[in-house]
Amino acid sequence: MQQTYEAVLLSAGPPSAPGHQFEELFFEHYPRLVKTLLRLVGNSGQAEELAADAFYKLHQHRSQQQADENPAGWLYRTAMNLGLDALRSKSRRVRREEQAHRDTLAHETPGNPLYEMLAEEQRERVRTVIARLKPIHGQVLLMGSSGFTSKEIAAVLGVRLDSLYVLISRAKTQFEKEYTGLYGRAE
Repeated sequence: MQQTYEAVLLSAGPPSAPGHQFEELFFEHYPRLVKTLLRLVGNSGQAEELAADAFYKLHQHRSQQQADENPAGWLYRTAMNLGLDALRSKSRRVRREEQAHRDTLAHETPGNPLYEMLAEEQRERVRTVIARLKPIHGQVLLMGSSGFTSKEIAAVLGVRLDSLYVLISRAKTQFEKEYTGLYGRAE
């Protein structure tokens, strides 16, 4: 059963209760979490639903556990996993599209319907490739492209900063390998 974020907030209790911390966490992280998930799934409604699910899971997790030392990290990690799961389930339902549109367009300008269609196709290809990556590689690439700093990414993923740079490099290499394997090199 999925609950809306309003239902989760209402169940958090009065401002003097421990649920008030949950509400503060919600107002602090919800917009950025939705924005990050939107970049991942490409649908604002689905991004909002996944963010609400992540907060609901956090609320359940916090009621079962005493206290998290990093609830924001747990929240983002859970949301990214939910988003990656959504991508994987979508890719299982949808057949692979044929490779198309290798020719470059003479007039690639925003507002051109053909350009817009090709741009959306490119975004869908990126989502498909990210869904095929290891979850941590997808998380690193998405968080980096969503404006997270290296320190924030390292904190959310629970890795040391110097290990993060190696992880980013490996994620980029794996992304390129998967992309070229599926779609070939861009001409």
